[in-house]
Amino acid sequence: MRITIDVDCTPVEARTFLGLPDLAPMNEMIVTEMTRRAKDNLDTLADPERLVKQWMDMGGKGIDALSGMMGAAMSSAGKAASGGGDKGK
Repeated sequence: MRITIDVDCTPVEARTFLGLPDLAPMNEMIVTEMTRRAKDNLDTLADPERLVKQWMDMGGKGIDALSGMMGAAMSSAGKAASGGGDKGK
């Protein structure tokens, strides 16, 4: 025997009924902060000279991270092109 119950309520009503917290204020704060950071960095991303200067200001960590990501991408692309890499192990 199966019983089906359809409940017609809004998401806010469902959260309240189940005792879940209202995360709307925290979500709004996060979206506002991410928007502010994106606007602050928009000029830097559009100007390659400023981007490289920002990487240099980090003591080379940014360039090291970038070269590590590029090396990993090239390595995985090489394994895929050669036939799958770990199949023989």
